[in-house]
Amino acid sequence: MALSMHKESLNNKQMDSSKYVRYTPEQVEALERVYNECPKPSSLRRQQLIRECPILSNIEPKQIKVWFQNRRCREKQRKEASRLQTVNRKLTAMNKLLMEENDRLQKQVSHLVYENGYMKQQLQTASVTTTDNNSCESVVVSGQHQQQQNPTPRHPQRDANNPAGLLTIAEETLAEFLSKATGTAVDWVQMIGMKPGPDSIGIVAVSRNCSGVAARACGLVSLEPTKVAEILKDRPSWYRDCRCIDVLSIIPTANGGTIELIYMQTYAPTTLAAARDFWTLRYTTSLEDGSLVICERSLTSSTGGPTGPPTTSFVRAEMLPSGFLIRPCDGGGSIIHIVDHVDLDVWSVPEVLRPLYESSKILAQKMTIAALRHIRQIAQETNGEIQYGSGRQPAVLRTFSQRLCRGFNDAVNGFVDDGWSLMGSDGVEDVTIMINSSPGKFFGSQYNTSMVPSFGGGVLCAKASMLLQSVPPALLVRFLREHRSEWADYGIDTYSASCLKPNPYTVPCARPSGFPSSQVILPLAHTVEHEEFLEVVRLEGQAFTPEDVALARDMYLLQLCSGIDENEVGACAQLVFAPIDESFADNAPLLPSGFRVIPLDSKPVMDGPGAARTLDLASTLEVGPGSNRSTGDGETNSYNLRSVLTIAFQFTFENHLRDDVASMARQYVRSVVGSVQRVAMAIAPSRISSGLGPKSLPGSPEALTLVRWICQSYRIHTGGELLRADSQSGDALLKQLWNHSDAIMCCSLKTNASPVFTFANQAGLDMLETTLVALQDIMLDKILDEAGRKSLCSEFSKIMQQGFAHLPAGICVSSMGRPVSYEQVIVWKVVDDDNDDAANHCLALMFVNWSFV
Repeated sequence: MALSMHKESLNNKQMDSSKYVRYTPEQVEALERVYNECPKPSSLRRQQLIRECPILSNIEPKQIKVWFQNRRCREKQRKEASRLQTVNRKLTAMNKLLMEENDRLQKQVSHLVYENGYMKQQLQTASVTTTDNNSCESVVVSGQHQQQQNPTPRHPQRDANNPAGLLTIAEETLAEFLSKATGTAVDWVQMIGMKPGPDSIGIVAVSRNCSGVAARACGLVSLEPTKVAEILKDRPSWYRDCRCIDVLSIIPTANGGTIELIYMQTYAPTTLAAARDFWTLRYTTSLEDGSLVICERSLTSSTGGPTGPPTTSFVRAEMLPSGFLIRPCDGGGSIIHIVDHVDLDVWSVPEVLRPLYESSKILAQKMTIAALRHIRQIAQETNGEIQYGSGRQPAVLRTFSQRLCRGFNDAVNGFVDDGWSLMGSDGVEDVTIMINSSPGKFFGSQYNTSMVPSFGGGVLCAKASMLLQSVPPALLVRFLREHRSEWADYGIDTYSASCLKPNPYTVPCARPSGFPSSQVILPLAHTVEHEEFLEVVRLEGQAFTPEDVALARDMYLLQLCSGIDENEVGACAQLVFAPIDESFADNAPLLPSGFRVIPLDSKPVMDGPGAARTLDLASTLEVGPGSNRSTGDGETNSYNLRSVLTIAFQFTFENHLRDDVASMARQYVRSVVGSVQRVAMAIAPSRISSGLGPKSLPGSPEALTLVRWICQSYRIHTGGELLRADSQSGDALLKQLWNHSDAIMCCSLKTNASPVFTFANQAGLDMLETTLVALQDIMLDKILDEAGRKSLCSEFSKIMQQGFAHLPAGICVSSMGRPVSYEQVIVWKVVDDDNDDAANHCLALMFVNWSFV
């Protein structure tokens, strides 16, 4: 008993001594070397360590095991402490940012309170003086007072060779930019969903009631101010719509800053409008508090300064004072303020596309938020916070994304100076074909010489744009990405991939039916907030006959998908892809094709003379009963959700097969358009349930009167019933007319002017690919082809005498240029029976069994 107690006491002493072993510096150094190689060595490795290092021979394996456990625990604690310190610095900086934003908002509130009191005083003065001249002058004065918030001073022309004059413009630009970035020069409204926090992108706001469109953002990044300035100045690296930027002159200033004269070209987002360019002065300088400022504005006749390069294929847009304020942050990193303010000359684009150029939210997504995201991406890559499993460097993956976007933009725009030329159509203008046989085109970053046959050839692009109704862009692009077989043709993919083969064009032409295939998406990289994905798509072909074995092979696409988050306000959704071979080298040639869907802000109809042209039916259908509801920029009307879809596909060709490839491309794009339309109809929310339910149907007397006139005139002239006889009430008639399967439209009836559409039911709007607002800008003779116009003219006297006529089957075009076929058109006079003389009110047309060709 005593002996066993003695042994136990001895073991306890040995265990206690093992807990408090002191290691010499040499022993610690040896253990640290092993820890750096393997933080958790096995038992065999620890025993091997003792044998290889004599200085560790007096330490037992269990003690070494405990040392590694403690070392791992200390490392974990150190990392956690470092993470908490980083979060604390971010929170401190964000708190400072929020306090500054709160101060700015308080100034804005004070300014608005002052403006409100001033306006009240002016209104009281106007009410006292009634309608005399003084009251008119007071209203004018108040308007001028309100416009002083965003002045546009005029300056004498400054000489390009006079640095002092340019410095004056630069200092004015700096003052105006700072008043927008940190002051109250613009009425900012925070974007929905942009909540500040240590891991958020920052605070994002858009303008309200200012000239042009503007967006503002402020956020934190873990990069030094000089590095941030270097990244932001390289605009093509983060602004995907930037085609090129040329610094034509650099002038140093006495305060250590620089003035640059810059010419920038940007891409057009669709095929339906011209691209924009800018001629600007950029001023880089430092403030007294150590902040860096990069501010920029256009040089125009009103600002003074030298005249910019002439434009040919571009519309000159104006950049109002914009820029970046980069402030050093305590503990490292930077606080960034970004302001983008532009005037894109909205009146030079078609009516249906104007919301695209009037939306501050779209500007925020394309420029302001894109800049912040790019800086955060580089910051996290620099700090090692992002690891990609593909083994490629982040810069290489970013280059792939930029090349895909740039190649797709080049295809959509088809600039002449890139070598593109227009190819003749087949008589229908729905698909545009452009070719590029210029050798210089293929030596750029998107192409290489292997893609051009030595005996002559080039690249052919088939593209089209169309208007979509009630389809969320993110949902459509996500469907196109996940269900490629619903719209793609495997035979066309095979032909596209043939340009990468050593002996291209062994596939003479794609089969129209294609081959069954399935796709496997292999993730490659994604951005910090997962708003953009770079991936490889493997298309697995299957052959069912011996002759198909040669063609049914696996192919690969490099694919970029962005904007598929439905909560992103104003975001463009895009799916771009290009065939690649199995090697997938860093300098692999890319020939991108794909889809781009851009949302158009809904534009509700307001009361006024413009709405009266549609007899109030259009306005009531657009915004509900009474047409008195007004919606802000942030509201979304599910019924009036519109977007523009742009499709572009590129193919290589040999010169002697050019016409065959053009025919194949044209038919393929038409097939894809038809597939996308079917998909859009399948995924679109029900218009009846979302926007035109019984409670939302218009009930104004004007709307019901027009419906009654249309139906009654049809019955009088043709002897038949346009709608079901059991529909007696006005609301029921209106609902039936609106949901009629045939396209029913009304146009003005004037002898001295072309007929203009004033109303169309839902089928009519779908056929014309327009809305009730834009409908009023479409003329009847513009949608009919030559045969249709001749037929209408020959029958016009009959219509005026007998009241109606039947036009034969034919082809017309939508407002987007797409061909529409119909079996016949019934035309009749709509008579105003409320008057004693039954005057002619308008002309009604019903396109029977119409469909897109």
